[in-house]
Amino acid sequence: MFLSRYRSAGQVLLVPLDQIDPSPWQARRQFDPKELEALAISIRENGMLQPVTLLQTGKNRYALVAGERRVRAARMIGMKAVPAILTDYSDQQAATLALEENLRRQQLGPFEEADALRQLLDLWGCTQTEGAKRMGLSQSALANKLRLLTVEPMVRDAAEQAGLTERHVRALLRLEKQEQQLALIEEIRQGQLTVSQTERRVEQLLKKKKQKNRPRAMVRDVRIFVNTVNRAVDLMKSAGIPASVERREEGEYLEYLVRIPTNSAGIH
Repeated sequence: MFLSRYRSAGQVLLVPLDQIDPSPWQARRQFDPKELEALAISIRENGMLQPVTLLQTGKNRYALVAGERRVRAARMIGMKAVPAILTDYSDQQAATLALEENLRRQQLGPFEEADALRQLLDLWGCTQTEGAKRMGLSQSALANKLRLLTVEPMVRDAAEQAGLTERHVRALLRLEKQEQQLALIEEIRQGQLTVSQTERRVEQLLKKKKQKNRPRAMVRDVRIFVNTVNRAVDLMKSAGIPASVERREEGEYLEYLVRIPTNSAGIH
């Protein structure tokens, strides 16, 4: 998706792990323990084949730019130092590189990917249209990914724990209330619903809501009719016609009786 823009300030160095600080630009929030364990075994058997990328922030202090999983795996097997390449980037350039690295190399979750894309747009200071072009995405695809960031934090946490895909979440966004979204996430999790099944379930919920609201619309129409009748009777009274109206409610029925004297109305 992106061009690599590594610039080395020197040769590969061995840097102690206790001098490396976590990346302040890391988009990934969740790391699969099994994947880390597999990576740790590979590093133990074959060594770290690709150096991590660091930015020096002070005397014997470094910020991790790229290689979070490699650093975590190295710590798991008790390594004291890792091979690293130092960059001479500015903070903004380092942040861009870290985010691009995440998007290019790692299978981010849908929310993590959306976070990274939003941060890149902010760093570049560009519109969605311009950013989409630089990222190799269509504007609509980028907009759909960024829409995921509109969910409430509680919904995001539940969706991430349930392992929902981007398309699952996009279907979820059609529901307006947080309670409905959370309930549907639980349905998806328990029933292992596919994207198609989730979309059909959303359609059912929206249809049910529409049917529930329909009687209210009918009540509003009846009120409009009743008010029209009352105004008509009042108008006749103001014109000197002794019209009258009686209203009676019986169970589920509303009965209106309008009396207009035939002589006053010119009816023969």
